[in-house]
Amino acid sequence: MNTQEKIYRTQSGDIHYWVTPGQPDKPCLVFLPGLTADHHLFDRQIPAFPEYNRLVWDAPAHAASRPFVLDFSLDDTARYLHEILEVEGIKHPVLIGQSLGGYIAQCYLALYPGTVSGFVSIDSAPLSRKYFSGWELALLKNTRWMYEIIPWKSLLKWGILGTSRTPYGRELMAKTWAVYDRQDYLDLTVHGYQILAEAVEARPEYKLDCPALLLCGERDAAGSTKRYNRRWTKIDSLPLYWIKGAGHNSNTDIPEEVNRLILDFLNTIHRAES
Repeated sequence: MNTQEKIYRTQSGDIHYWVTPGQPDKPCLVFLPGLTADHHLFDRQIPAFPEYNRLVWDAPAHAASRPFVLDFSLDDTARYLHEILEVEGIKHPVLIGQSLGGYIAQCYLALYPGTVSGFVSIDSAPLSRKYFSGWELALLKNTRWMYEIIPWKSLLKWGILGTSRTPYGRELMAKTWAVYDRQDYLDLTVHGYQILAEAVEARPEYKLDCPALLLCGERDAAGSTKRYNRRWTKIDSLPLYWIKGAGHNSNTDIPEEVNRLILDFLNTIHRAES
C-alpha cells in the first residue's frame, strides 16, 4: 500500500492509522475495520481506488493501537476518528465500515451530521434501537460468560471459519488474531459488544443523512446480520447488494465485486454533486 503510517496520541493510548500522501484536490475514502480486525482487512481495497485519498486505521485497542485503556464508548471512537480527520485536513469523506466499523461510521454520522459525502456498510447493520430485540441487546451486554467457556483454540478456529469463506480471508484473520492472547481477545470482544449495545440503545430512531450503500455476504453467518440488512433496505429504502459466495468479511472474500460496487456508488455520488 502506498500509505504513510501515522500516530494520533490520546490519554488512553496511541491510535495508529495509514493515509495516502496528501492530494488536496481529491476526495477521501475512510476505511473502518470491524471488531478485532486491523487495517489489513482492507488490503484489497486500498490499492483499488487510486483516484482517491485513502485512510485506514487500527481502531483503539486493536492491533498496533495497543495498549489502549478500554474506557471508551462507540461515540468516543467516532470522536477520535473525527479528530484524526481534522488533523489530516480531510473534509466530507466517504466512510466505508465493515461490521463494527459500520457502526462506528454511523456514530460519526450522528455526531457530525452533514459532514460525510457517503457511507458504505459492509456486513454491518443499522444503528437504531428499533431493529433490535430486547434479548439481542441483553446478549450483546453479557457475552463474557459465553466466550469464557469456549477453549481458546476452538474460539480461534470457529471465529476464523465464521468470518470468511475463502482461504485468503481466513489466513488474514488468523494472522490478525495472532497478536492477541486469550485475555486480550476476550476483553476487547466483550467491550466491543457492550459499547455497541449502549450506542444502539441511545438511538431509538436513528436514520442516515447521506447517500448509503449496503453490502452483505450471501453466506454471512455472523449473528443476525443478514436479517438486519433485509429490514434495513426495506424500511429505509437503501440499496442492498448480496455478495455471492462471501461470508462476514465479504470485502476479503470477493474483493473484485465489492470494489466494483463501491466504485459505482462513488460515481453516483459525484454525479449527484456535480
